[in-house]
Amino acid sequence: MPPLIKVYEAFGAIADGRVKLLSDGQATVASSDGSKNYTVTVANQAREISSNDNASYWQGYLGYPAIAVLIARGFISVPSERMTPLASIQWKDINRRLKDYAKAMTEADRQVIASGGDPIAIRAEAEKVIEALGELRPHRGKRIRPP
Repeated sequence: MPPLIKVYEAFGAIADGRVKLLSDGQATVASSDGSKNYTVTVANQAREISSNDNASYWQGYLGYPAIAVLIARGFISVPSERMTPLASIQWKDINRRLKDYAKAMTEADRQVIASGGDPIAIRAEAEKVIEALGELRPHRGKRIRPP
């Protein structure tokens, strides 16, 4: 299972409009700073997923682009009001600067509060996404080289 912060990043990608559904199983997701575009392929009713983000390719867990596409395609349901407060967060900068997921979560919560969002409700929704991923149990499809 991915770290909870990856679900937050997926929420932010959707809230920012960085997820583009191209065809039945293809999508692209832009990074928070716009420097990279990740390719995500979903097949077999989300039982098979491929993504070329670093977490999916190198770490062996679903990265935020794959999670965002599963949500955008409706395989996992998330109310938009839980994602909107995570818009415009510069995840790449936060992760590079803090180098620690717990600290990144604290920073995300701070920004959510500043935008008028409810970090407790967002965390609860993110935990539901982790549970849903456990139920979907997608396995890695064909490896796509990172950008």
